[in-house]
Amino acid sequence: MNQGKLVFAQLTEHLPLTTFRRCVERYRGEFKVRRLSCLDQFLCMAFAQLTFRESLREIEACLSAQNSKLYHMGVRAKRIAKSTLADANETRDWRIYADFAQSLIGIARRLYAEEPFGVDLNETVYALDTTTIDLCLSMFPWAPYMATKAAVKLHTLLDLRGNIPTFIHISDGKVHDVNVLDELIPEPAAFYVMDRGFLDYARLYRFHQAGSFFVTRARSNMEYARRYSHAVAQHSGVISDQTIIFTGYYAQRDFPAPLRRVRFVDQTTSNTLIFLTNNFALPALVIAQLYRCRWQVELFFKWIKQHLRIKRFFGTSENAVKSQIWIAVSVYVLVAIVKKRLHLKPSLFQLLQVLSLTMFERTPLDQLLSFATTDQDMPNAPNQLTLHGI
Repeated sequence: MNQGKLVFAQLTEHLPLTTFRRCVERYRGEFKVRRLSCLDQFLCMAFAQLTFRESLREIEACLSAQNSKLYHMGVRAKRIAKSTLADANETRDWRIYADFAQSLIGIARRLYAEEPFGVDLNETVYALDTTTIDLCLSMFPWAPYMATKAAVKLHTLLDLRGNIPTFIHISDGKVHDVNVLDELIPEPAAFYVMDRGFLDYARLYRFHQAGSFFVTRARSNMEYARRYSHAVAQHSGVISDQTIIFTGYYAQRDFPAPLRRVRFVDQTTSNTLIFLTNNFALPALVIAQLYRCRWQVELFFKWIKQHLRIKRFFGTSENAVKSQIWIAVSVYVLVAIVKKRLHLKPSLFQLLQVLSLTMFERTPLDQLLSFATTDQDMPNAPNQLTLHGI
């Protein structure tokens, strides 16, 4: 008797599998593959992310215990062997999962397009930042960072409407953060909020010429001349609002246009912050509020490191590491999509906790996750992303 689909199968129903097959064909992912397909590999790795598995041996043990349910999970392989999954991670092109994650990101961004993010602004606002994942140099020699340490960097562009990562570039630890600006295609009228690590005047001038706006912190030794001082509201925290030009030779050569310099005092910490932006239309206080929203990308990094498997890797090759990271991003975005489509109120942390224990149950997904909204005893994690219910 049919008792309904497994929770895992109901969750993966929201995946655009036609798009996945196109990604596989694009990179010939199943050339000479006999046993474990790319989709089987993706589903097994997604299962590991959702159930917090820490190794290939754990994945094999868990799926072997439920071997009769593999078909109902969508996995067509009769058995999942640790060695077979390891070989797939080593050899299947990571770009398959990167492209598929980008398609999921496109779906999620449309769903969260009207989501507020703390500033009353119609334009798209991105937060750009980088996080480092430390590795063992002897096991990951392709990712040098220091003399005795390896690392990979995740350069991430986060859409603040829904906290959806729209761009991720994975590099070794030696790549400087500012180089990621060369990988971005500026979006006209969009705002890019970043810290001083991305302050490169020539690269920012490319954004300026494309019609994009940026908000960043100024260097303490910046050489400039004031052209005009704008009026500021009292008791707003804004000390000065100036139009400036660079006077230093290299800065003036790289960024010949005027800029806006906003000096702001954070009333909670009494710290004085100086912002640079090429937008002259927004009030100075809104510029300061935009930079404060940049903290959401820091929370995003903290969240994925704590709740997804991207600090301990199932393989040591560059391909295996990138595949695991992109599949983890896909799982994050998939849960965000399900949350929006089913109009669920719990945070992503709560949803993952429920899903991790119910993968092999047959309860309808909307009932299972809606039930969590009425459970007042479920504690909120202090380190979860709380904006917009995520």
